[in-house]
Amino acid sequence: MKKAAAKSTSTPKKPASSAKPLTKSQLVGHLAEKLGLTKKQVNDFFEELAAVGYKESKKGFTLPGFGKLVLVKRKARKGRNPATGETIKIPAKTVVKFRISKACKDAIIGGK
Repeated sequence: MKKAAAKSTSTPKKPASSAKPLTKSQLVGHLAEKLGLTKKQVNDFFEELAAVGYKESKKGFTLPGFGKLVLVKRKARKGRNPATGETIKIPAKTVVKFRISKACKDAIIGGK
């Protein structure tokens, strides 16, 4: 009588791209533990940082080590309605962009 082949009990590793990003509560908990602050203090810091960023973004708001919020004016242009194929005019508008700093890119992707 032959024995059945044993099945592998180890779970296959998921690709790194399917890893979930940190949630706000996980980030707050990690920083509170690391810095010896309460979660409320860290949460209040993030809320104040966001409020200052919103207010100052009109002039340009830099987050040292990460990048900066900037306003970019987009020109009017022609577009196409994908459903009908009709050409439409897209008006000029101002949008908010986040420009990643070189130091942040190098730390994540790796410098040359």
